[in-house]
Parts: sequence; C-alpha cells; structure tokens
Amino acid sequence: MGRALIEGAIRAGTVKPEDVLAYDIHRPTVEKLVHDQGITGTHSISELAEGSEAILLCTKPGDVAGALSEVADATPGDGEKLLISVAAGVTMAQLEAHTAGKARVIRSMPNTPALVGQGAAAFTTGIGVTEDDEAFASRLFGSVGQVVTVPEKLMDAVTGLSGSGPAFVYLFIEALADGAVASGLPRDQALALATQTVLGAATMVKETGLHPGLLKDMVTSPGGTTIRGIEALESNAFRSAAIQAVRASSERSIELGKS
Repeated sequence: MGRALIEGAIRAGTVKPEDVLAYDIHRPTVEKLVHDQGITGTHSISELAEGSEAILLCTKPGDVAGALSEVADATPGDGEKLLISVAAGVTMAQLEAHTAGKARVIRSMPNTPALVGQGAAAFTTGIGVTEDDEAFASRLFGSVGQVVTVPEKLMDAVTGLSGSGPAFVYLFIEALADGAVASGLPRDQALALATQTVLGAATMVKETGLHPGLLKDMVTSPGGTTIRGIEALESNAFRSAAIQAVRASSERSIELGKS
C-alpha cells in the first residue's frame, strides 16, 4: 500500500521524488523504490521522522505502537508532524497516544486496487489537523483513486466495505468463471469474460449514476435467463451473504482496535 501511494502521488505531482523519504524493515523494498521512483531511502524510522514533515504509516496494526514510539522520540515539538495512518482498526485516540501528542493525526483506510490507480479510500481527521493537511491527504489518496472523508465512527464500516471488499469481488469473479466452466466454457475465456463483466457493470453504476437495482431491472426481462439466475442467487441468500461479509469485516476492525 505504501508503494502504491508513493507511486501515485509522484505520478500525480502531489509530491516530488526528491521530497520523499522511505523506510521498510525489508531493505529490498526500499531499494526498489529508490531505483524505480528516484526517492531517498533511510535506515531507520527515526531518520525518516527527523527528515519529514508528513509521515505515511503503512504497517500491520500490531506494529503501530513500536513504530510510533520511534516517531515520538525523534519529534521534539507537540503537533510538529502530520501522521497519516493506514493501519486497520487502530483508532485516532490510540494513534495520538502512541505519538505522545507530537503529531497531527489522520486515520485512513485505502484498498489494494490503489496499485492500479483504482483505489477507494476514506479518512478522518484528528485534533489540530489543518485544512492544508486535509487537502494534502485528499490529493494523496485521490492520486490513486476515489477518496471521501467520514467521521471516525464510520471508519470500521469503511474497512468492512472498501478495505475488505476487493477480496469479496475477487471471490465473485472466480465463482462466475467457475459457473461458466461448469457450463462448458474454457477456463481462460471464462475468467476473461467474468472479469470484464464485473468491470463493465461497475463502470455502468459509476458513469450513469443510476441505482444498481434499476440497472439490474434493465437486464432482467420477464421469464428470461437473468431472472432465473437471480432467483438462484436469492435462493442461496446471495445479498444476505454479502451484507454479512461486510458486517463481519467491520466487526473485526473494531476488535483489532480494542486489542
């Protein structure tokens, strides 16, 4: 995720390569970014924090406390740095506590399609975050897709929807292709058509602005093939399963925050 955001921000002109520092415990990751993007690699979180005005934290939730303690140690003044976190479930209060009040905090949740410039992200702002900070975050996430701002109480719902959602869509694409293979279509053609079908349908929703239910009705003729397929989906609780998947992922995000 860090690589996707760095590459997107550089591509969009949000930041210049010479203004970007990077650190990763896996050194080859940094070396590749240095080679591909012309940024500067650092050898520690402290070195990065000392040389940065804004810090993008892309770690697993369990690694946040250790990373931010180093940021706090390297930051002399209160509210001196802007911290943008993409760690799932880690609350604003926790992020501000781990930095000992030395950073203005933005909590965000992007998703992996940012890697191909089609991400969906949301963020929420903490104490002391300025309009310029918020504008920078909007440009950063907007450089790799679509971005919205939400109250923090909705961040776990965002995590369940757009954070985990790509995996649900991949599973759906695979299932569509499996159905076509079961009906006799070769695997490569089935996967290609399933992928394009999902992409095309999503583009129709986005570009037309029409409700998905209306677009569904436009495809569904009386007594036709589509309504028979929809009947099969509903008899297997398709929509209920999708709803429960998002809710379960959202609840897990809450659990991660509490732990």
